[in-house]
Formats: sequence, structure tokens, C-alpha cells
Amino acid sequence: MNILRTPDSAFENLDGYPFAPNYVMVGDLRLHYVDEGPRDADVVLMLHGEPSWSYLYRKMIPIFAEAGYRAVAPDLVGFGKSDKPTEQSDYTYARHLEWMQSWLDAVDLKNITLVCQDWGSLIGLRLAVANQDRFDRIVLTNGGLPVGDPPMPEAFQKWKEFSIRARRFGVSRIIDGATVKPLTAEIKAAYNAPFPDESYKSGARIFPSLVPDTPEMPQAAENRAAWKQLMRWQKPFLTAFSDSDPITKGGEKAFQRLVPGAKGQPHRVIEGGGHFVQEDCGEALAQVTLDFMRNSQ
Repeated sequence: MNILRTPDSAFENLDGYPFAPNYVMVGDLRLHYVDEGPRDADVVLMLHGEPSWSYLYRKMIPIFAEAGYRAVAPDLVGFGKSDKPTEQSDYTYARHLEWMQSWLDAVDLKNITLVCQDWGSLIGLRLAVANQDRFDRIVLTNGGLPVGDPPMPEAFQKWKEFSIRARRFGVSRIIDGATVKPLTAEIKAAYNAPFPDESYKSGARIFPSLVPDTPEMPQAAENRAAWKQLMRWQKPFLTAFSDSDPITKGGEKAFQRLVPGAKGQPHRVIEGGGHFVQEDCGEALAQVTLDFMRNSQ
């Protein structure tokens, strides 16, 4: 496996991202994570999707830390300050699960409130059902756990096709197109920072093709098994989707209906947010999460 590592200089003076880096080796790969707030406090674990990285949670991390929680936001392999294998074939859904399980074991987080979106949900929900002793509650926003049936929406199919065929994979342009509020030049530069050129983007490009969008896809059966676990999940489960995401719109209904821990919870629709609700409405999502944590002990 050929591995690239974005130079530290690429991350200097990023707008709104003052956090000290932390690293764990996962096999031959160095995985980065933000870790703010008291180390002995309950944990808020924030998992990003693609093509973003922990920068997506920069508005939320200080809010959780200042409220007395341990705010943890890793960069998935292939993203952010984490190492980046160069071949798309190096990335599979199963490998991402293995990498994040190894990281979770190494950091040994407990009493976790999971906040997950996009691919952070496909990975985070699987981690939660596989490590139920570590997780206290879940906040799901603009994400899910697909099994290939029913079919994914047309917006996803277009996104998948673009990721395969586009000659240039413009990371900040993609994120800007999936937010309601336009990104500043400084924020665009920060989202681009992990990817000095196209050779660093294999992990971001392949992700849409790894989504189990047919029942025969790899990990579709395992996701169905995880759904059976979620249908027995009694711990608090909150959905907080945004109002302007064409890819995941309506996806919260299945969780509200099928997850026992979602019954009677104050589910929210966050107004003014696109797919990357953390970018558009990070402060609002953080407050919704804090309220949920305080009222679901």
C-alpha cells in the first residue's frame, strides 16, 4: 500500500480551527483526531463524511468542550490530517470499519454520545451496535445505514456518477454546492487543505461507490444485520436532519419508526441547513445535541 501524508504546513492558520493534533497508528496508517475538553468527561464523538474532515465540526467542538464534555472528532483514513492510501482499491467499507474500530480501541473512549452524518453514519452506526457498552446515545443528522433496498435517491446516483467520471474532484466546490450559506475563500481553502493534488483524493472519490446501493453490494448484508440490532436499541436515539438536503431528506422517518430508543424523543428539523448541516448550522446542531444529552441521562 502506497501512503501519502499531507504536509503539516498545509494546515497552518486555518480559519476557525485552532485545535492541537492527536495521532494514533492503525496498522501502517497514522490517524488524526481532535480531542478537546476534560479527558475524564463524557464523550461527544463526531464522525464526518466525505469529502469533508474534522474541520466540518470546528463550530461544534468548542461548544461541547466549554459545556464540560470531551469533544472528539477523528479524520477518517484518506481525509484531513490522517494518512491517505493512493489507490482507490485500498479503500473498502469493511476496511474503514476496521480502521475506526482499531482507533476506538486505542483511544478507549467510553460514555459516548455519537454525532454522525453522511459516511460518518455508515461507519458510526456500525461502530455503535458493535460496541454498545461504549455508546450511551446517538444523534443522527443527514445520514443513514443503507442496505440497497429501497433504491437510493436520484441525487445520490448523480453524485456517484460524478465522483467516478469527473476529471477534477473539487473538494471545496462540492461542499460549497451542498451548503445553504456560501463558503468564504478562507473556508474553501481549509476544506481543500488535506488534498494538495488529485493523488490525495482516492479515498474521497471512491466513497460513493462503496455505499451499499443494491442488496448485493459488499456490506449490505452486514448493514441489514446492524439494522436488526438498531431495532432493539433502547438507548436514547435522536434525529436532527436539516430541511434542505436532497440526498437524505426523509431518511429520518425509518429511524424514528423502527429504533425503540427514538420513541418519544424531541426529534428536530434544523432550518437553513444543507447536506453539511454542521457547516451551515453547527451551533444549532450542537445546542440540540447538548439539550438531548442533558435530558436523556
